[in-house]
This record gives sequence, structure tokens and C-alpha cells, in this order.
Amino acid sequence: MLKETHRGKLAVALLCMLAAGVAHAQQYPTKPVRIMVGYVPGGGVDTTARIVAAALTELWGQQVLVDNRPGAAGNIATELTARAAPDGHTLVLCNIGSHSVTPARFRKRLTYDPIGDFAFPAMIGGVPNVFMVHPSMPTRNLKEFVAYARKHPGKVNFGSSGVGASPHLSIELFKMMAGIDIVHVPYKGAAAALADVMSGHMESSVGNLAGGPLGAIRANKVRALGVTSAKRNAQLPDVPTFAEQGYPDYDVTGWYGLCTQSKVPPAIITKINADMNKLLAAGPLRQRLEDQGITVSTTTPDGFAAHVKAEIARWTKVVQQAKLEAE
Repeated sequence: MLKETHRGKLAVALLCMLAAGVAHAQQYPTKPVRIMVGYVPGGGVDTTARIVAAALTELWGQQVLVDNRPGAAGNIATELTARAAPDGHTLVLCNIGSHSVTPARFRKRLTYDPIGDFAFPAMIGGVPNVFMVHPSMPTRNLKEFVAYARKHPGKVNFGSSGVGASPHLSIELFKMMAGIDIVHVPYKGAAAALADVMSGHMESSVGNLAGGPLGAIRANKVRALGVTSAKRNAQLPDVPTFAEQGYPDYDVTGWYGLCTQSKVPPAIITKINADMNKLLAAGPLRQRLEDQGITVSTTTPDGFAAHVKAEIARWTKVVQQAKLEAE
């Protein structure tokens, strides 16, 4: 009898806890929400975060702010999120850089677990990198660029948002496949790299299509030689993929999502997922993202976590082959 009573009390307590969690999730957010961004304003990650923040602000009736914390290849913003209060009010615009390339490069030095210290409430979608040259360059496609680079080994430069980010590694992979020697020039953000190639101070540049590159290409301020995804992007239908230009199986597709601290209550994770998937299904948010060249792709939190694990494994191999592991 005592055992039955004890079990009954435990069941009641569990139900009360579940009810409290659901009620808390229904009230969420109860204060302004921060979306951490590990890069300076102006790049694809920052642009995406601001578009998403505006949509969530309208939906939730609570301000959603973008908090730029650049540095350490995105690690600063990621670590701040891992150490944040587990209440769901600190999110990070996680991406292929923060949760795939950085864990692959800095796995011996990270102070957090890129999987175990995070929850993965919402995937947003995928975006290619785009390889661009200044219009004065005598190259209109990758074949001509490779020929030019072979005639001028070690003298052609390409800019990117920084060492080890996905744009940089996408060209390191291309260099290995093409057998060319071009020099990487890292910048403090994608916007600065793009500005220098537009002005002619840099021969070529690579960056997420979302953000400045798309507008620069449309304005003929730079010439796009190829997109890094497996398929052409709807916003640049005339720009071929690397695979189409002689590099079969070449596919570097970046991705964006919302991640948060691992101990955030499951009910809040479920609410963020449901709200984001609703916004991404149709309407202004989806349209604004697609206008930036982002292919919207939603999933469950478990599905998103599985995607991140697979990406870390994939990029660990690329980093090792390119000898880009940080000591």
C-alpha cells in the first residue's frame, strides 16, 4: 500500500513538472531574446540573423536582438551561447562554420562540446558560397581561372571572411582538386573581402551568397565564376556549379539554423521549432530568405542535430586533407 502511495505521489509530481514546463513554454519568451552572431555585420550569417530576428519579433511580440560577437572563427559567440542561462533567451545563428568547420579545425582546443552543450531547435536552410573575380580579370569561368592561375603560380590572391570558415575551405578544396597555387588573404569579415574585390584591390573573393555578394553580382561589380553547391541557385540561374565545370562530386553547401544551450527545457525547444517551421513554411520570412539565395529546409530538432553530426564528420576529413587543423 505504501509503495502504491509512493508511486502515485511520484506520478503526480511528474505530471505537475510536465504541466509547468508546458505552461512555461507557452509563455516563452518572457523577455528580449538574443541571437548571437560570431561575425561582423554585413556577411551572410549576420544578414540571415537579422531577417530571422525581425520575423520572430513580430510573431512573439517580444524583441529579438542580434548580438555580434566576432572573433576566433565564430567561437566567441558559440561559447557564450553554450555557457548562457538555459532558458532559451540566448540563441546563436549556428552555421557550417560554427558547428562544422570550427569543431573540425579546433577540436583539440574547444572549451565546449559542439554537440553535447547545445540543443538544435530549428534549421533554416542551405546556401552556397560563390567564387567571384573583379571584372577586369581575364577569366569568365573556372577553366579560364585555372589556366590563368597556372600561368601565374602564387601570384593570384583570393579573399574570404577568415581562416577556416567555410568559404575559405571551399576554395582550399578547389585548389587541391584543380592543382593550382593561389594565395588566401583572410579578412575580418565577408563584407571587407567583398569590398576589396569590387574595388580591384583583390583579384578574387569567395563568400556566402546571402548578403552582399548577390547584390554585387547583379550590379556587375564582380563576376561570378561558380557556386559551390551541387545544383545551381535560383537567384543566379546563369552561374554554373563547380561540378558542372569539371569538378564532379564537388559540393560545399553552407547551412544556417538556430541553436541554444543544451539544458533549455524540451518544451521551449519544441515551441521554437514549431514557430520557426511555421514562419518558414510560407510568407514574408521564407521569401526574404529565398531572395538572399537561401534554400529553405526545415526539420525536427533531432533531425537538425543529426545533420550537424554528419557535417562535423565530413569537414574533419577535409580539414585533415588540407592540413588546416589548428595546433
